[in-house]
Amino acid sequence: MEDDKRIERDPFGEVLVPKSKYYGAFTYRALTNFQFSDLRFPRELIRALGLIKYAAAYANLKLKILDEKIAGPIMQASMEVAEGLFDEEFPVDVFQTGSGTSIHMNVNEVIAARASEIMGGPRSASGPIHPNDHVNFGQSTNDVFPTAIRVALLELINKKLLPSLDTLYEELLGKSDEFKYVVKAGRTHLRDALPVTLGQEFSGYAMMIKKARMEIEKTMQVLEELPIGGTAVGTGFNTHPEFPGLVIESLREITGLNVREAENRFEAIGSAGAFVALSSTLKNLACAIVKICNDLRLLSSGPNTGFGEIEIPALQLGSSMMPGKVNPVILEAACQAGVKVIANDVCVTIASQLGELELNMGLPLIAYVLIQSVKLMTNTCSALSNKCIKGIKADSERCRAYAESSAAILTALAPVIGYEKTTELVKKALLKKKSLRAILAEDFGMREDEIDRILDIKRMTMPGFFTKNNAQQRK
Repeated sequence: MEDDKRIERDPFGEVLVPKSKYYGAFTYRALTNFQFSDLRFPRELIRALGLIKYAAAYANLKLKILDEKIAGPIMQASMEVAEGLFDEEFPVDVFQTGSGTSIHMNVNEVIAARASEIMGGPRSASGPIHPNDHVNFGQSTNDVFPTAIRVALLELINKKLLPSLDTLYEELLGKSDEFKYVVKAGRTHLRDALPVTLGQEFSGYAMMIKKARMEIEKTMQVLEELPIGGTAVGTGFNTHPEFPGLVIESLREITGLNVREAENRFEAIGSAGAFVALSSTLKNLACAIVKICNDLRLLSSGPNTGFGEIEIPALQLGSSMMPGKVNPVILEAACQAGVKVIANDVCVTIASQLGELELNMGLPLIAYVLIQSVKLMTNTCSALSNKCIKGIKADSERCRAYAESSAAILTALAPVIGYEKTTELVKKALLKKKSLRAILAEDFGMREDEIDRILDIKRMTMPGFFTKNNAQQRK
């Protein structure tokens, strides 16, 4: 035997594992069998698994299933795993057995070896503390892994995503107030339309983020139902009836999450519906982000040959060939992040269909892409807030000039002279390329003050209309 290796055993025989490693034979075989990618599970999921193992040892100690001399080291080792002290010990591929058994046993083995070491025993999954008999007592991958996914997602959403959404919402709302008097041309189908204020546009963006946040919060209520205690198929066989309640009590205390026992463990283990629901809300958020970013790209296009109605912060040079060119880099990166989240939703949707009978077998992939989506949206919203929205400035003169030159403002005449006559007037204005004011004065003999009232673009951004006596009516 090589000096830097130790022997680990399982029902298939003996394997040689590096002495420096805490994992054992199960993990070694997973590393040998699953060499599909270089993707590894994120820190957030490993933390959640560590917390669950801590809570499970606590529960089994309270129930007098494990002695203090066994439970204590397991709890210490589990918390060390949760805190990230052994992240390099979890090398198994994301693409593995569909329940997540390989990463689950990887965690069990590392905790067992570390707990044995704490007791003064060898660094080995074959030491005095056993990964299955002690660390995993009363548990199955089938209830632990979906519980871990939920805990990881809830922590990420609570601590990272929701605060970043709140910041983005406040920045957009602030710009809505800052730009409330900046009147600009509205555009539908990328063609001239009635005026709006820049503030109104930003208020729409803010509401999109607010509604996306509300949908995510609703989905969290489903994620808070944990299947722990259901063991292999949801029945809870081979675990103490009080075990799930004690585990969840411990998790609530450690994380501050409002988690609770699943109303139906058969659903919580056999269905990926909660994950599909969350993915859908993240897709909705991503669609909102892409729409907002594309709008801002258009509004800031130019500087001389585009819309140029707003100016976004210049962060870096944009071309290796054209000196001085600056591109909307944050907006473009955010769009790509949104596309990835939308693609991840397709992945979750298909993986959720892989579940037959009592278990879904696409959970490792679902876990990976959902955590990725939450982190992508978190970082995207933060970057937009801090590196783009905060620094946006409006070119109010250019905005007004576009609005006043748009033939669409003649819509104000429709209640006065009728739709068809107004249409002819619009055609004439576009054909002769004459100013709208000149046409109204020459063809309709309107006085300057009458034209000012009818073509008041600020009034056009509010409810109301003109009648034939030029009196504005309010609904």
